[in-house]
Amino acid sequence: MTFAFALVSASAPVAQETQLPDIGGTGGGLISGQQESDIGQQVMVSIRRSAPRITDPLVYDYLSAITYRLVPSAPLENRDLTLALIDSPAINAFAVPGGIVGVNGGLFLNAATEQQFASVLAHELAHLSQRHFARRLEQQETSTPFTIAGMIAGIVLSAVTQSDIGIAAIAGTQALAVQNMLAYSRLQEQEADRVGLDILATAGLDPRGMPEMFEIMMRQNRLQGNTMPEYLSTHPLTRNRVADARNRAEQYPDKKIRDGQEYHLVRSRLQVHYAATPEVAVETFESYLGKPDAQSNEAIQYGLAVAYMANDQLGKAADLINTLLASNPGRITLQVTLAEIQIQQKKTDEARALMKDALSRNPGNYPITSTLADVEIAAGNGSQAAEYLKQLTRRMPQQEYLWLRLAEAEGMARNIVGVHRARAEYDALMGNLESAQRQLRQAQEKLPAGSAQRQIVSERLAEITSRLRMQRNS
Repeated sequence: MTFAFALVSASAPVAQETQLPDIGGTGGGLISGQQESDIGQQVMVSIRRSAPRITDPLVYDYLSAITYRLVPSAPLENRDLTLALIDSPAINAFAVPGGIVGVNGGLFLNAATEQQFASVLAHELAHLSQRHFARRLEQQETSTPFTIAGMIAGIVLSAVTQSDIGIAAIAGTQALAVQNMLAYSRLQEQEADRVGLDILATAGLDPRGMPEMFEIMMRQNRLQGNTMPEYLSTHPLTRNRVADARNRAEQYPDKKIRDGQEYHLVRSRLQVHYAATPEVAVETFESYLGKPDAQSNEAIQYGLAVAYMANDQLGKAADLINTLLASNPGRITLQVTLAEIQIQQKKTDEARALMKDALSRNPGNYPITSTLADVEIAAGNGSQAAEYLKQLTRRMPQQEYLWLRLAEAEGMARNIVGVHRARAEYDALMGNLESAQRQLRQAQEKLPAGSAQRQIVSERLAEITSRLRMQRNS
């Protein structure tokens, strides 16, 4: 499990027995931390441009929480990570130089427990911490970090888009042979397994989740015949490796660690997201409720409520969520979901009151703040929505879709300067520096000389112009 997701598709020019380089390690004399950061930024631009993303705040918030639960236990030099949530039902996760960690929605579908899910993240963090990728680059002295960034981006795109877009990107780099670039040893994979197990145990999670997840992957491999799960195409498992992980996991104390309820709520939410139709989602969760003991399974009830909401059965959805809230007062996921239902029911006053009360108890919470922005947009209050979205962009400036939402809210509020500024930040994250420069110039022209806001815009314009100049000279 390493740097360029296990997502490499069958069409990618990488042999099935090849493993991707671990992106962690202790070496790295030739590749500096800044160069790794530059690589990560370039790859993230490619992901933003071409990879389908899940922007659901509840899912992203859970992923962030579980990742940063693991981070203090990982021997990382750089703990400032950028998370990418990929909208694909395939099992996959990846780590990229510069602290980019990505997860497919499909990992939630296939990991039956939180321990199994966390084990994949721990393995990826282990690759980052060991800097295996930097070691690999040292062996390729003729290649520049930006050349490597182009290759990684190509692999990422071919995997995510399931097309030849990424392969064209790889060809255009005129760099190393891809197979040489991506090859890494089984010893390095096992090293990441061992470090990952330690990360899990130190973080208070169950290391046994790792061999369990390996078994799920191998079982899928057998069931799918020649169509190997994408994760295994780049992270092949052997019986010896699974046995080694199991034996090592058993050496940790068996503390019978229970999953957090939040994992299963998010998992149910994504099961609805990936259902063929809302009707199928309703039928599926109704069938789950027909099984023994299912009536007490709150994640199933929640999944059915989300399915009802997707199927426009809003009354049923609200009744189920209110029942769950009666026994789980204050649970943010349930409150946010009820507000989502109320927005669809055009009960914006009720949704606003619910979310404001929730925010007073959970200041700064991402899903609550985002939902309040949705409430105000639904109510036609663009300026208030923009205020909430500004809070989010300050805290999460790398999430380009928040800037796009802010631009839309500013447009609703007829704040043209605000539109230009938000669009500039969106364009910059998408790698469109010329467009970002134009947006900032337009904002600058509309502001009075000497004003504080014009000074801020001018400083940002100078930064973008400098980056654009460097890009043209590179």
